Amino acid sequence: MFNKSEDIDDNRIDWGIIFCVLMLALVGLGSIFVAASHDTSQTSVVKAVVSQLVWYAIGAIAIVVVMQFDSEQLWKLAPYAYWFGIFLLVAVLFLYSRSYEAQTGAKSWFQLGPLTFQPSEIMKPAYILMLAKVIAAHNNEHPIHEPRTDWALLGKMILWTIPIVILLKLQNDFGTTIVFIAILAGMMIVSGVTWKILGPIFGVTGGLGVIALTLAITKEGRALLGNFGFKAYQFARIDTWLHPESDTSNQGFQLWQSMKAVGSGGLSGTGFNVSKVYVPVRESDMIFSVMGENFGFIGGVLLILLYFLLIYEMIKVTFETKNVFYAYISSGVIMMILFHVFENIGMSIGLLPMTGIPLPFVSQGGSALIGNMIGIGLIMSMQYHNKSSMFSTEKNFS
Repeated sequence: MFNKSEDIDDNRIDWGIIFCVLMLALVGLGSIFVAASHDTSQTSVVKAVVSQLVWYAIGAIAIVVVMQFDSEQLWKLAPYAYWFGIFLLVAVLFLYSRSYEAQTGAKSWFQLGPLTFQPSEIMKPAYILMLAKVIAAHNNEHPIHEPRTDWALLGKMILWTIPIVILLKLQNDFGTTIVFIAILAGMMIVSGVTWKILGPIFGVTGGLGVIALTLAITKEGRALLGNFGFKAYQFARIDTWLHPESDTSNQGFQLWQSMKAVGSGGLSGTGFNVSKVYVPVRESDMIFSVMGENFGFIGGVLLILLYFLLIYEMIKVTFETKNVFYAYISSGVIMMILFHVFENIGMSIGLLPMTGIPLPFVSQGGSALIGNMIGIGLIMSMQYHNKSSMFSTEKNFS
């Protein structure tokens, strides 16, 4: 039997979130096993699975460690984490993996022997922490929202974002840049800034996106966009997205094969480890094609529902806390994971352009997994320290 104190400690751990992450990890291991079994580029199926299992173990340790930090400690840690992330983003511009740069065109990976690491993935939770602190401190200083203070808050958030966008631009990592912009947009929405300001901003941004896409499908438009830094590989991805059937042997091969794999699964799939369609290196960005082929529409829907359950559990914890700083952190983490899921599955079935964004907790790779696990640790810290925080809605920040 458990004594009273043990029961309290047990209630401080959100087992719903742990269950969802564990289920996604099992899906990931099974999918990586299938992908590696049918991918000639993998030297060893066992090595691929064991390697990912080790990353899951490291990620679990990261969750436990991050959970130990309460809101006061995270508040103090935020600027250090942010500037450490900036340091890594600068360092990778000089110490990037030449082999990965040759394959992907991006200078965004460190490599030490067989180990690779993408610092931008660790930058994501650090950025969320920093923005949460900026928003909480500003709103504590200006509890009544008015246009002047709202514009000032938006300016602060954008100023903390600009260095990251510039460094990612230098790395040629457009996909990760979109993730940071999505996080920024999500945290703008919950920051309290009036929709009289946010509405026109999002409207203009969406309009510019439509104009850019329109220009990207014409020769003259591409020449114009090229003057603003757009690269040939980005235009190729747009072509692949809009017309995957027109280039099934070159740029569009991976997407076309992914769509064929998902389509071949039908309603219930071909069965576990029964893969008839070859998808290049699908253990990473195209991991959803494994679920679509092996378990069909039903398996894909169940995976999406599992993500929705995880999001629900995180939102539930957010509403239960009285800590505004935690609430902003939670909003950033939820937006980060939600956008990853939306973009990855969307590009796997041809609804969205290819961006190289992994599927959270499922795709092979350590960097993204650790970044997401840190985000989960931040969410779980909310309940773990819910009753012992100085940063409640009734108290001031310092």
